[in-house]
Amino acid sequence: MVRLDGAGTPEATWRTWEAPSAWPDFGFGAPGRVVVVAPHPDDETFGVGGLLHDLRVAGWHVEIVAVTDGEGSHPGSRTVSPAALVGRRAAEREGALGHLGLDTAPVHRLGLPDAQVTAHEDALTELLGGLLPGTDLCLTTWAHDGHADHEATGRATARAAAGVEVLMVSFPIWMWDWATPEDPRVPWARARRVTLSPAACTAKRAAAQMFLSQTQPLEAGRGDATIVPPGMLAHLTRAWETLLT
Repeated sequence: MVRLDGAGTPEATWRTWEAPSAWPDFGFGAPGRVVVVAPHPDDETFGVGGLLHDLRVAGWHVEIVAVTDGEGSHPGSRTVSPAALVGRRAAEREGALGHLGLDTAPVHRLGLPDAQVTAHEDALTELLGGLLPGTDLCLTTWAHDGHADHEATGRATARAAAGVEVLMVSFPIWMWDWATPEDPRVPWARARRVTLSPAACTAKRAAAQMFLSQTQPLEAGRGDATIVPPGMLAHLTRAWETLLT
């Protein structure tokens, strides 16, 4: 497992890398149904929130599959229980989706245990097999993102999508923290750029601010540290997003 602490490659380093400006655009066809499979309540926003905003404006029907409820983000907290985190993170996601214009988007909560998706990968594949038929595009976390839940979700979604012949494309999140430009561990040849509309940029940045349980310390107690610090958030709120085909 790679280092995941938000203190990795600075956004300034990524900003000086010229390659992303030459990546091909990801082409979208006529409006249809897009399903985003998110390991935690925030991954859909941090990963492709701007894209979802623009697809919705273009007439796409957007649905979210919430693999876990995010109760395991602060396992050492002495001030906020896992049960309380479930409610808090669901409310944060609701607020974020509202900013993205997706307040009426269906959210399918699967309730798999946070931080244990790998142990339930087969069950996730089966559940997704029942949700994905009729989907025109499926988006999910990259299967080599560095976070075990992200990777298990990526693998399970790929199997389920292949089983029902649905196009699946992945997006990185924690990769921006541990990788570096030209990093050989990343399949840059498969990278596609999604340039966001100005409205989508504004909406995504507002949506990202809803996840206070992740972008700020929970409380003041032990185990309440920030999960997504400012440096990491800068990677996730650019004027463009990245897909891996």
